[in-house]
Amino acid sequence: MSHSPIREDKTCLNCRHVVEQKFCPNCGQENTDTRKTFHHLFIHFFEDLTHYENAFWKTIKNLLFKPATLTKEYLSGKRLSYLAPVRLYIFISFITFLLIALFPSEVTENLTKGEKEISSNFENAKPKETKNWKDKSYLKSKTVDKSYFQLKSMKEIDSIQKYGKESEKLNTTSYWLYEKAVHVTENNTKREIIEKFIESFFHNLPKILFIIMPFFAFFLWIFHSKKRWYYFDHGIFTLHYFSFLLLIFLIMFIINRVVGLFGEDSPLSYIAAITNFIGTIWMCYYFYPAHHRFYGESRIVSFVKSFLLFIINSLFILFLLTFYVLYTFINLH
Repeated sequence: MSHSPIREDKTCLNCRHVVEQKFCPNCGQENTDTRKTFHHLFIHFFEDLTHYENAFWKTIKNLLFKPATLTKEYLSGKRLSYLAPVRLYIFISFITFLLIALFPSEVTENLTKGEKEISSNFENAKPKETKNWKDKSYLKSKTVDKSYFQLKSMKEIDSIQKYGKESEKLNTTSYWLYEKAVHVTENNTKREIIEKFIESFFHNLPKILFIIMPFFAFFLWIFHSKKRWYYFDHGIFTLHYFSFLLLIFLIMFIINRVVGLFGEDSPLSYIAAITNFIGTIWMCYYFYPAHHRFYGESRIVSFVKSFLLFIINSLFILFLLTFYVLYTFINLH
């Protein structure tokens, strides 16, 4: 708290409201001298940092180990001791997706390694004097391996559409999707398709989560009393729950990356495996105690509702991901 002298002028510098005591009753700004010494700035910075750290670690501790505590505390009015739900979610999601962007995925690394091995083997097998542009075409054809996709050419499809049996012809939507699929596979290798999909997925994952969250809160609203609970209450519960999921994912991601620095055969790999197992179990179980403690229903009722909500949200997420996969695939270039 600031120890600067109170200004003689009782007019708030921020909102021009009359200040009877130290803090403005209208906006909350401290009515002290705005000209600060370096010593005051240093002390003020340290106090703010300490307060933020205390609130941050207290929030993280409750989020991880005390399901629904943050939501109950927030809705009861105890808000200064914890990070606000929106700020908490934005902070965790920012750190999570920043680290994902900084460290390439293992899938991409394995694909790159595999392609390098194919290229190396091919280079060693071919005489140096015969290496030309045909070699590159051969390498690309080996990488694409179009037989894997089992797609007919558009000439074959057009022939079927024109001369084939009615049962073999595609409708307008199927034809359009097939044309997109052929275009993608002809212009991208397997590695390029997977890399672009992974890049697009992680780039758009925050958007996907933002789409899911209001529906998640809506399903909670449907299953509970409209007189006792507002949609806002379910929204705060959802923000905290999704923050927890992201935080667990972030912890597992960091541990896996750190352990990965010591190699796959390192004894520390067991730590990553145990962490992944415990984290996954806790992620799956967490919703039930959080739901039970927040809504205050009996264990049986809470378990049934938690199970039904889990199934409904899983199907909804599966639908969104399927739609996303289809959307991403047909928009590859």
